[in-house]
Amino acid sequence: MSIGATSSATSVATLLHSETVEDDEIADTKQELEQGLLAQPAFISPKYFYDALGSVLFEAICFLPEYYLTRTETSIFKCHQNEIAHCIQPGSTLIDLGAGNCAKAAQLFPVIGPAHYVPIDISIEHLTDAVCQLQQRFPHIKMTALDRDLSQPWTLPAHIEKSRRVFFYPGSSIGNFHPEVALAFLKQIRTLCANNGGLLIGIDLIKEHTILNSAYNDSLGVTAAFNLNVLNHVNRKLGSNFNLDQWRHFAWFNESQSRVEMYLEARTDLDICWPGNRRNFVKGERIHTENSYKYSLPSFLNLLESVGFGATTYWTDEHTWYAVIYAKVA
Repeated sequence: MSIGATSSATSVATLLHSETVEDDEIADTKQELEQGLLAQPAFISPKYFYDALGSVLFEAICFLPEYYLTRTETSIFKCHQNEIAHCIQPGSTLIDLGAGNCAKAAQLFPVIGPAHYVPIDISIEHLTDAVCQLQQRFPHIKMTALDRDLSQPWTLPAHIEKSRRVFFYPGSSIGNFHPEVALAFLKQIRTLCANNGGLLIGIDLIKEHTILNSAYNDSLGVTAAFNLNVLNHVNRKLGSNFNLDQWRHFAWFNESQSRVEMYLEARTDLDICWPGNRRNFVKGERIHTENSYKYSLPSFLNLLESVGFGATTYWTDEHTWYAVIYAKVA
Protein backbone atom coordinates (compact mmCIF):
# COMPACT_ATOMS: atom_id res chain seq x y z
CA MET A 1 0.00 0.00 0.00
CA SER A 2 1.34 3.44 -0.87
CA ILE A 3 1.98 6.16 1.69
CA GLY A 4 -0.85 8.18 0.20
CA ALA A 5 -3.28 5.30 0.59
CA THR A 6 -2.26 4.74 4.20
CA SER A 7 -2.79 8.40 4.98
CA SER A 8 -6.21 8.33 3.33
CA ALA A 9 -7.26 5.21 5.22
CA THR A 10 -6.14 6.77 8.48
CA SER A 11 -8.08 9.94 7.73
CA VAL A 12 -11.23 7.97 6.97
CA ALA A 13 -10.87 5.97 10.20
CA THR A 14 -10.37 9.15 12.21
CA LEU A 15 -13.41 10.75 10.58
CA LEU A 16 -15.59 7.74 11.31
CA HIS A 17 -14.42 7.70 14.93
CA SER A 18 -15.18 11.42 15.30
CA GLU A 19 -18.65 10.95 13.85
CA THR A 20 -19.32 8.05 16.21
CA VAL A 21 -18.20 10.07 19.25
CA GLU A 22 -20.37 13.00 18.14
CA ASP A 23 -23.38 10.72 17.63
CA ASP A 24 -22.88 9.25 21.11
CA GLU A 25 -22.69 12.73 22.63
CA ILE A 26 -25.90 13.78 20.88
CA ALA A 27 -27.67 10.64 22.10
CA ASP A 28 -26.44 11.19 25.67
CA THR A 29 -27.63 14.81 25.60
CA LYS A 30 -31.07 13.84 24.37
CA GLN A 31 -31.35 11.12 27.01
CA GLU A 32 -30.30 13.51 29.78
CA LEU A 33 -32.78 16.19 28.71
CA GLU A 34 -35.61 13.70 28.29
CA GLN A 35 -35.02 12.16 31.72
CA GLY A 36 -35.11 15.60 33.28
CA LEU A 37 -38.32 16.67 31.55
CA LEU A 38 -40.08 13.43 32.47
CA ALA A 39 -38.97 13.52 36.11
CA GLN A 40 -41.24 14.56 38.99
CA PRO A 41 -40.63 17.42 39.39
CA ALA A 42 -39.14 18.25 36.00
CA PHE A 43 -35.66 19.74 35.75
CA ILE A 44 -33.10 20.96 33.23
CA SER A 45 -29.41 20.97 34.12
CA PRO A 46 -28.01 24.53 34.42
CA LYS A 47 -25.20 23.61 32.03
CA TYR A 48 -27.74 24.08 29.22
CA PHE A 49 -27.91 27.81 30.04
CA TYR A 50 -24.64 28.31 28.22
CA ASP A 51 -25.26 28.27 24.52
CA ALA A 52 -23.90 31.28 22.58
CA LEU A 53 -26.76 33.58 23.60
CA GLY A 54 -26.85 32.28 27.17
CA SER A 55 -23.15 33.02 27.63
CA VAL A 56 -23.67 36.61 26.45
CA LEU A 57 -26.71 37.04 28.70
CA PHE A 58 -24.76 35.85 31.71
CA GLU A 59 -22.05 38.40 30.96
CA ALA A 60 -24.79 41.05 30.97
CA ILE A 61 -26.12 39.79 34.31
CA CYS A 62 -22.71 40.44 35.85
CA PHE A 63 -23.14 44.18 35.18
CA LEU A 64 -26.61 44.49 36.74
CA PRO A 65 -26.93 46.69 39.84
CA GLU A 66 -28.84 43.98 41.72
CA TYR A 67 -26.25 41.30 40.94
CA TYR A 68 -23.70 42.19 43.60
CA LEU A 69 -21.64 38.99 43.24
CA THR A 70 -19.39 39.98 40.34
CA ARG A 71 -18.57 43.53 41.41
CA THR A 72 -18.06 42.48 45.04
CA GLU A 73 -15.71 39.67 44.05
CA THR A 74 -13.89 42.01 41.65
CA SER A 75 -13.40 44.57 44.42
CA ILE A 76 -11.91 41.91 46.69
CA PHE A 77 -9.44 40.85 43.99
CA LYS A 78 -8.51 44.49 43.36
CA CYS A 79 -8.08 45.41 47.03
CA HIS A 80 -6.09 42.31 47.92
CA GLN A 81 -4.23 41.52 44.69
CA ASN A 82 -0.80 41.87 46.29
CA GLU A 83 -1.72 39.45 49.07
CA ILE A 84 -3.13 37.03 46.51
CA ALA A 85 0.06 37.34 44.47
CA HIS A 86 2.06 36.53 47.59
CA CYS A 87 0.10 33.27 47.94
CA ILE A 88 0.44 32.35 44.25
CA GLN A 89 4.04 32.55 43.09
CA PRO A 90 4.83 33.39 39.43
CA GLY A 91 5.19 30.56 36.96
CA SER A 92 2.18 28.50 38.01
CA THR A 93 -0.31 26.73 35.77
CA LEU A 94 -3.58 28.59 36.24
CA ILE A 95 -6.57 26.33 35.52
CA ASP A 96 -9.69 28.46 35.12
CA LEU A 97 -12.86 26.43 35.77
CA GLY A 98 -15.94 27.70 33.93
CA ALA A 99 -13.82 30.42 32.35
CA GLY A 100 -16.50 32.07 30.20
CA ASN A 101 -14.91 35.14 28.60
CA CYS A 102 -11.71 34.71 30.69
CA ALA A 103 -11.98 38.30 31.98
CA LYS A 104 -11.63 37.45 35.68
CA ALA A 105 -8.44 35.47 35.17
CA ALA A 106 -7.02 38.10 32.82
CA GLN A 107 -7.26 40.73 35.55
CA LEU A 108 -4.97 38.58 37.71
CA PHE A 109 -2.34 37.88 35.04
CA PRO A 110 -0.22 40.98 35.79
CA VAL A 111 0.02 40.18 39.51
CA ILE A 112 0.30 36.38 39.57
CA GLY A 113 2.22 35.89 36.29
CA PRO A 114 1.15 32.36 35.27
CA ALA A 115 3.37 30.44 32.86
CA HIS A 116 0.42 28.47 31.47
CA TYR A 117 -3.25 29.41 31.39
CA VAL A 118 -5.79 26.60 30.97
CA PRO A 119 -9.37 27.92 30.68
CA ILE A 120 -12.12 25.30 30.82
CA ASP A 121 -15.73 25.82 29.78
CA ILE A 122 -18.65 23.86 28.36
CA SER A 123 -19.21 26.45 25.60
CA ILE A 124 -16.06 25.88 23.54
CA GLU A 125 -16.97 28.31 20.73
CA HIS A 126 -17.39 31.20 23.14
CA LEU A 127 -14.23 30.19 25.01
CA THR A 128 -12.08 29.87 21.88
CA ASP A 129 -12.93 33.40 20.75
CA ALA A 130 -12.04 34.77 24.19
CA VAL A 131 -8.72 32.92 24.32
CA CYS A 132 -7.70 34.10 20.84
CA GLN A 133 -8.17 37.71 21.91
CA LEU A 134 -6.46 37.13 25.24
CA GLN A 135 -3.44 35.51 23.62
CA GLN A 136 -2.82 38.69 21.65
CA ARG A 137 -2.71 40.70 24.89
CA PHE A 138 -0.48 38.21 26.72
CA PRO A 139 1.66 36.47 24.07
CA HIS A 140 4.21 35.35 26.67
CA ILE A 141 1.66 33.14 28.48
CA LYS A 142 1.03 29.69 27.08
CA MET A 143 -2.73 29.09 26.69
CA THR A 144 -4.68 25.86 26.26
CA ALA A 145 -8.49 26.03 26.00
CA LEU A 146 -10.41 22.90 27.02
CA ASP A 147 -14.07 21.99 26.70
CA ARG A 148 -15.31 20.06 29.72
CA ASP A 149 -18.66 19.48 31.39
CA LEU A 150 -17.79 20.20 35.02
CA SER A 151 -21.04 18.64 36.19
CA GLN A 152 -19.65 15.26 35.07
CA PRO A 153 -16.38 13.50 35.98
CA TRP A 154 -13.59 15.25 34.09
CA THR A 155 -9.84 15.00 33.64
CA LEU A 156 -6.93 17.08 32.37
CA PRO A 157 -4.80 16.11 29.37
CA ALA A 158 -1.44 14.55 30.13
CA HIS A 159 0.46 17.51 28.67
CA ILE A 160 -0.88 19.93 31.31
CA GLU A 161 1.91 20.44 33.85
CA LYS A 162 1.28 18.56 37.09
CA SER A 163 3.47 20.79 39.21
CA ARG A 164 2.23 24.05 40.74
CA ARG A 165 -1.33 23.84 39.49
CA VAL A 166 -3.60 26.58 40.79
CA PHE A 167 -7.29 26.00 40.20
CA PHE A 168 -9.29 29.20 39.80
CA TYR A 169 -13.04 28.91 40.47
CA PRO A 170 -14.57 32.39 40.87
CA GLY A 171 -18.16 33.61 40.77
CA SER A 172 -19.41 31.32 43.53
CA SER A 173 -19.99 28.69 40.84
CA ILE A 174 -19.42 26.02 43.49
CA GLY A 175 -22.85 27.09 44.76
CA ASN A 176 -24.52 25.51 41.74
CA PHE A 177 -23.63 22.06 43.05
CA HIS A 178 -25.61 20.12 45.64
CA PRO A 179 -23.43 19.89 48.79
CA GLU A 180 -22.58 16.23 48.19
CA VAL A 181 -21.58 16.98 44.59
CA ALA A 182 -19.60 20.04 45.73
CA LEU A 183 -17.71 17.80 48.15
CA ALA A 184 -16.83 15.33 45.38
CA PHE A 185 -15.87 18.20 43.06
CA LEU A 186 -13.48 19.68 45.63
CA LYS A 187 -12.00 16.23 46.29
CA GLN A 188 -11.25 15.89 42.59
CA ILE A 189 -9.56 19.29 42.50
CA ARG A 190 -7.49 18.34 45.54
CA THR A 191 -6.33 15.19 43.73
CA LEU A 192 -5.45 17.13 40.57
CA CYS A 193 -3.47 19.64 42.65
CA ALA A 194 -0.88 16.95 43.43
CA ASN A 195 1.50 17.94 46.24
CA ASN A 196 2.19 21.62 45.59
CA GLY A 197 -0.98 23.09 44.11
CA GLY A 198 -3.79 25.22 45.41
CA LEU A 199 -7.30 26.54 44.89
CA LEU A 200 -8.40 30.16 44.52
CA ILE A 201 -12.18 30.20 44.88
CA GLY A 202 -14.99 32.71 45.35
CA ILE A 203 -18.04 31.91 47.48
CA ASP A 204 -21.24 33.81 48.11
CA LEU A 205 -22.08 34.15 51.79
CA ILE A 206 -25.46 34.03 53.54
CA LYS A 207 -27.02 37.48 53.86
CA GLU A 208 -30.34 39.38 53.91
CA HIS A 209 -33.00 37.53 51.90
CA THR A 210 -34.10 40.68 50.10
CA ILE A 211 -30.60 41.15 48.69
CA LEU A 212 -30.46 37.55 47.51
CA ASN A 213 -33.92 37.60 45.94
CA SER A 214 -33.23 40.87 44.11
CA ALA A 215 -29.98 39.50 42.68
CA TYR A 216 -31.90 36.76 40.85
CA ASN A 217 -34.95 38.86 39.93
CA ASP A 218 -33.42 41.99 38.37
CA SER A 219 -35.66 44.85 37.27
CA LEU A 220 -34.51 44.71 33.62
CA GLY A 221 -35.43 41.05 33.31
CA VAL A 222 -32.00 39.93 32.08
CA THR A 223 -31.92 36.98 34.49
CA ALA A 224 -35.41 36.03 33.32
CA ALA A 225 -34.23 36.09 29.70
CA PHE A 226 -31.19 34.01 30.67
CA ASN A 227 -33.40 31.46 32.39
CA LEU A 228 -35.98 31.32 29.59
CA ASN A 229 -33.30 30.98 26.90
CA VAL A 230 -32.53 27.49 28.19
CA LEU A 231 -35.78 26.40 26.51
CA ASN A 232 -34.48 27.55 23.13
CA HIS A 233 -31.36 25.49 23.73
CA VAL A 234 -33.45 22.46 24.70
CA ASN A 235 -35.56 22.86 21.55
CA ARG A 236 -32.44 22.68 19.40
CA LYS A 237 -30.96 19.74 21.28
CA LEU A 238 -34.12 17.69 21.77
CA GLY A 239 -36.41 18.82 18.97
CA SER A 240 -39.06 19.95 21.48
CA ASN A 241 -41.75 22.62 21.02
CA PHE A 242 -41.23 24.95 23.99
CA ASN A 243 -42.64 28.44 23.43
CA LEU A 244 -40.91 30.97 25.69
CA ASP A 245 -44.02 33.17 25.86
CA GLN A 246 -45.80 30.35 27.71
CA TRP A 247 -43.32 30.31 30.60
CA ARG A 248 -42.20 32.76 33.29
CA HIS A 249 -39.03 33.06 35.35
CA PHE A 250 -39.31 32.34 39.08
CA ALA A 251 -36.51 32.57 41.68
CA TRP A 252 -36.48 32.68 45.49
CA PHE A 253 -34.21 32.07 48.46
CA ASN A 254 -35.00 28.81 50.25
CA GLU A 255 -33.76 29.52 53.77
CA SER A 256 -34.06 25.94 54.99
CA GLN A 257 -31.72 24.75 52.21
CA SER A 258 -29.55 27.90 52.20
CA ARG A 259 -29.92 28.28 48.44
CA VAL A 260 -31.53 30.40 45.75
CA GLU A 261 -33.70 28.21 43.54
CA MET A 262 -34.57 29.07 39.93
CA TYR A 263 -37.49 27.68 37.99
CA LEU A 264 -39.51 28.15 34.82
CA GLU A 265 -43.24 28.23 35.56
CA ALA A 266 -45.96 27.33 33.06
CA ARG A 267 -48.34 30.25 32.41
CA THR A 268 -51.07 27.85 31.23
CA ASP A 269 -51.73 24.14 30.67
CA LEU A 270 -49.23 22.90 28.10
CA ASP A 271 -48.43 19.83 26.03
CA ILE A 272 -44.70 19.69 25.32
CA CYS A 273 -43.68 17.24 22.61
CA TRP A 274 -40.39 15.97 21.20
CA PRO A 275 -39.55 13.01 18.94
CA GLY A 276 -40.70 9.86 20.67
CA ASN A 277 -42.21 11.41 23.78
CA ARG A 278 -44.23 14.20 25.39
CA ARG A 279 -45.05 15.76 28.76
CA ASN A 280 -48.11 17.66 29.94
CA PHE A 281 -47.59 20.62 32.27
CA VAL A 282 -50.45 22.19 34.19
CA LYS A 283 -50.65 25.92 34.82
CA GLY A 284 -48.25 26.88 37.61
CA GLU A 285 -46.13 23.71 37.29
CA ARG A 286 -42.40 24.39 37.36
CA ILE A 287 -39.22 23.13 35.76
CA HIS A 288 -36.24 23.45 38.08
CA THR A 289 -33.20 24.97 36.33
CA GLU A 290 -30.67 25.96 39.00
CA ASN A 291 -29.69 26.06 42.65
CA SER A 292 -27.22 28.58 44.04
CA TYR A 293 -26.09 27.58 47.52
CA LYS A 294 -24.92 30.25 49.96
CA TYR A 295 -22.34 29.37 52.59
CA SER A 296 -21.15 30.60 55.94
CA LEU A 297 -17.39 31.19 55.91
CA PRO A 298 -16.63 28.69 58.74
CA SER A 299 -18.66 25.93 57.05
CA PHE A 300 -16.82 26.33 53.75
CA LEU A 301 -13.41 26.43 55.38
CA ASN A 302 -14.30 23.19 57.17
CA LEU A 303 -15.36 21.73 53.83
CA LEU A 304 -11.98 22.56 52.30
CA GLU A 305 -10.16 21.01 55.24
CA SER A 306 -12.25 17.84 54.97
CA VAL A 307 -11.08 17.17 51.38
CA GLY A 308 -7.38 17.69 52.09
CA PHE A 309 -6.65 21.39 51.77
CA GLY A 310 -4.52 22.78 54.55
CA ALA A 311 -3.54 26.40 55.14
CA THR A 312 -6.18 28.83 53.92
CA THR A 313 -6.13 32.60 53.49
CA TYR A 314 -9.35 34.47 52.88
CA TRP A 315 -10.55 37.97 52.11
CA THR A 316 -14.06 39.46 52.34
CA ASP A 317 -15.74 42.74 51.41
CA GLU A 318 -16.70 45.33 54.01
CA HIS A 319 -20.24 43.92 54.32
CA THR A 320 -19.05 40.28 54.50
CA TRP A 321 -21.33 39.44 51.60
CA TYR A 322 -18.70 37.48 49.72
CA ALA A 323 -15.38 35.73 50.27
CA VAL A 324 -12.35 34.85 48.17
CA ILE A 325 -10.28 31.98 49.56
CA TYR A 326 -6.87 30.61 48.67
CA ALA A 327 -6.31 27.10 49.97
CA LYS A 328 -3.04 25.15 49.76
CA VAL A 329 -2.90 21.40 49.68
CA ALA A 330 -2.29 19.84 53.08
